Amino acid sequence: MKDFRCFINGAWVNAQSGETFESTDPFTAKVWARIPKCDARDVDLAVDAARRAFDTGEWSKLNATQRGHLLRKLGDLILRDADHLASTEVQDNGKLYAEMRGQVGYIPQWFYYFGGLADKVEGAVMPIDKPDMFTYTRHEPVGVVAAITPWNSPLLLLTWKLAPALAAGCTMVIKPSEFTSASTLELMRLIDEAGFSKGVVNVVTGFGADVGEAISTHSGIDKIAFTGGEASGRRIAQQASGTFKRLTLELGGKSAQLVFPDANIDNAVKGVVSGIFAATGQTCIAGSRLLVHESIHDQFLEKFVELAKTARMGDPMDMATQVGPVTTQPQYKRVLSMIEMARNEGAQAVMGGQPADRLECGDGWFIEPTVFAGVRNDMRIAQEEVFGPVLSVIKFSDDEEAYSIANDTAYGLAAGVWTSDMARAFTAAKRLRAGTVWTNTYRAVSYMMPFGGFKNSGMGRESGQEAIHDFLETKSVWLAFNKDVPNPFVMR
Repeated sequence: MKDFRCFINGAWVNAQSGETFESTDPFTAKVWARIPKCDARDVDLAVDAARRAFDTGEWSKLNATQRGHLLRKLGDLILRDADHLASTEVQDNGKLYAEMRGQVGYIPQWFYYFGGLADKVEGAVMPIDKPDMFTYTRHEPVGVVAAITPWNSPLLLLTWKLAPALAAGCTMVIKPSEFTSASTLELMRLIDEAGFSKGVVNVVTGFGADVGEAISTHSGIDKIAFTGGEASGRRIAQQASGTFKRLTLELGGKSAQLVFPDANIDNAVKGVVSGIFAATGQTCIAGSRLLVHESIHDQFLEKFVELAKTARMGDPMDMATQVGPVTTQPQYKRVLSMIEMARNEGAQAVMGGQPADRLECGDGWFIEPTVFAGVRNDMRIAQEEVFGPVLSVIKFSDDEEAYSIANDTAYGLAAGVWTSDMARAFTAAKRLRAGTVWTNTYRAVSYMMPFGGFKNSGMGRESGQEAIHDFLETKSVWLAFNKDVPNPFVMR
């Protein structure tokens, strides 16, 4: 059993209540750690520390180049400790070590990228139409930022917020998911070692009702960057509106993968498998709707099921494992309930559709990779985010129908296109209402590329140069150098 503390104002402290809650390993279904159960009092302490650091602390006196040096140093430390951070995430959220190790090893690139970008954010001199005026713009940090992160990829999705926010000069209060707080707390050891001054980055752990709501309504927080479900995002937006907080919301998806008749079938099969069964389908970009042309539907589905059935399930720390457990017991139950719902709607389970009771799955929360055929796009299984290893297969007859079906959800996070016709690829990229469109690949991300969604999939962008501007305010500066003050009763 490992005991963690939260990190506030550069110190490791217990929750003000003295209470803790337990974290469970999804593979063994056994408790492995105790986490501080914070409340509004802890949020107040963290926000006060972040506010002081932003307004008057050492951090406020650093220039952008110095901030960049700290970010690059943090990236080096993460790379050094990538094995430990990755194994911590696996124990906490059950995702594959093979993926988590690669993911954590890639995370430093965000700190290198934004560390380099920190001193390259430029204002502009404006060619103003007023006489005797010199005008320019400058970009200033928005202030204290709260990052609220989910349980599926805690460190990566925190990094997408932390790196640009610190590069911009903001300070941070972080609330990780109550299911996966450990890796975020481990990262704070590296924040401390890198030399970030007190109060620049703080972590409060606990539940939404105790910590999340206190953050969303806190007058000392200037912006919230959230990744999670649509319902939670809507609640945060409503709570934050009382103090007009800036918001970046990266929410859910019901992403479609479109397979056209001219696609390379074997590559498309691999891409669709990656999109829905990698990470046990627990990604916001999961390609959970397969739209396949009617002329190749049967051939494609046969090949797809043949490959998907070879997926190895078991211990996520085993490098040979390809499908791990569902991260939380509530989510495990929810996925099973949605599978039952799909059956009741008339969808046909051609693969899986039940808990996995394989010996190699032990006592963990495993669900067999599941494929439903005969799905209509108006079924709930085609409209609602499952966040698990469940694929809905829908036929289409022509390109127009494919785009119509793909766009016919409340979400717009991602889409995949499989075709050998580049004209069709460019047309699809234009017609699909999604923040990311992949062609002949899927589930690729980079620190260089903006990421975010249309419609109910959120607002704002993370990664790429656009991301840093979500943590900056633009200030307009006017300098008048005329000797005589004009009529004070007339707008200039």
